[in-house]
Amino acid sequence: MKKSLLALTLFACVGSSAGASAQQLRLMTGPQGGSWYPLGGAIQAMAQESLGVGVQVLPGGGIANVQGVETGAADLGFANSISVVDAIEGRPPFEAKAANVCNVATLYPQYFQMVVMESSGIESVEDFADRRLATQPVGNTAEEVIRAVLKTANLSYDDLSAVDYVSYSDGVSLMQDGNTDIFVLGTTVPASSIMDLANSSDIKLVPLTEDFITRMRELNPGYTGITIPANSYPSQDNDVRAIAYATQVIARCDLDAEVVHGILGQMWQNRADLSAVANAISKTTLEQMAQDVGVPLHEGARQFYQEQGAL
Repeated sequence: MKKSLLALTLFACVGSSAGASAQQLRLMTGPQGGSWYPLGGAIQAMAQESLGVGVQVLPGGGIANVQGVETGAADLGFANSISVVDAIEGRPPFEAKAANVCNVATLYPQYFQMVVMESSGIESVEDFADRRLATQPVGNTAEEVIRAVLKTANLSYDDLSAVDYVSYSDGVSLMQDGNTDIFVLGTTVPASSIMDLANSSDIKLVPLTEDFITRMRELNPGYTGITIPANSYPSQDNDVRAIAYATQVIARCDLDAEVVHGILGQMWQNRADLSAVANAISKTTLEQMAQDVGVPLHEGARQFYQEQGAL
């Protein structure tokens, strides 16, 4: 199997610590159907089959992963900028300020996508009242984002007729079976789960206005407005404005600086391999990876970016 960028990264991390036989790297990913889940599976397979490195891929989500790294339950994890900033600042849903979470790299934007059936009559977030919603379990960033979206529209879960906390694949099933009206998720475009739904049903994406996006940014400046290009999904004839936030790789701040430096060296040198798994990374530059998103940069990452002239 071809060695992936992050598989090499994991090999560098474990090898720099105490040898593959002495340590098993713990990596937190995301729900099935999103971009983090296949990355985690690819990392595990490539590291074990090609490098002989033991990798424990742990389930998680944007919020749970930050908590896992902070408490030492994980060494590395995928995370979203808005959740990591909330953790650093000690804002809900986090109970205290995170002190052991550092940024390694900012990779690509996550698109928060809201899907309904074409025949639903839903045109805006305000139309969600008295409808059924499928979102991800608590601990996933998207579940926190939909709360913020509803709050911006002067709504809450109490204004909906039902809320199901499910995986992406189960959300698709609920939509296909007519057991929910709205399916939301935060991932790349096109999302495989939305493509699965669009291939069997007539769907549409619920757009946001620029005023709505501005009010979302007042809740958390980590949000940005982004466009889901026309034709990203079947029968999507127009651009759709949405909320986005950045995906990051985070690590324990006390993870050895040489290990993190090695991780970034492999990430940059083999970025084409990672792009093959998550195409959204293909246009990411070193400057974007090093950008200040309100999260302390790991010392090993800082050294690497300075050497490369990105800082």
